[in-house]
Amino acid sequence: TSISWALWSNSHSFLGEHMRKIIYPGTFDPIHNGHIDIATRASKLFDELEFVVAINADKTPLFSIEKRLELIRESVKHLNNVKVSEFKGLVVDHAVQTKANAIIRGLRHVSDFEFEFQMAMMNFHLNDSITSLFMMPDEKFIHLNSTVVKDVSKHGGDVSAFVPSCVEKALFVKYSD
Repeated sequence: TSISWALWSNSHSFLGEHMRKIIYPGTFDPIHNGHIDIATRASKLFDELEFVVAINADKTPLFSIEKRLELIRESVKHLNNVKVSEFKGLVVDHAVQTKANAIIRGLRHVSDFEFEFQMAMMNFHLNDSITSLFMMPDEKFIHLNSTVVKDVSKHGGDVSAFVPSCVEKALFVKYSD
């Protein structure tokens, strides 16, 4: 079919003639290889992918918003169609403001699905023109989350297989104090 052909070609025609942009929201405290795996694969399906780092007053992040933005930029500099920004408020509102067509979220386990499904349905209720997509990371990253990365690093464990070198260095500096 034409859709199959478009998927196997480097064309985005199966998504329509307009530029397609997807946002990848999260706190990314810190970004890890599971995030990068999802972004890398999603960036091949869309003209532009934008990491949007959430400013959440209910959370106490390890890294400042500026440092998280810097670490993401450094980690994905090899991806030409990826941008990084920050946002505060509703993800669907940010999607509209940045002219995104979709939101991508990672699913590691079945337990992630319930929360992500609820968020996707609320986002759909708030704005049905924004599509939510879910993607599983490579199986070697299925167990990863930022909390585990921070905990292992805090206790002197080796996280080099799970984070870019810039993140590994930033964690070392943070926990060396």
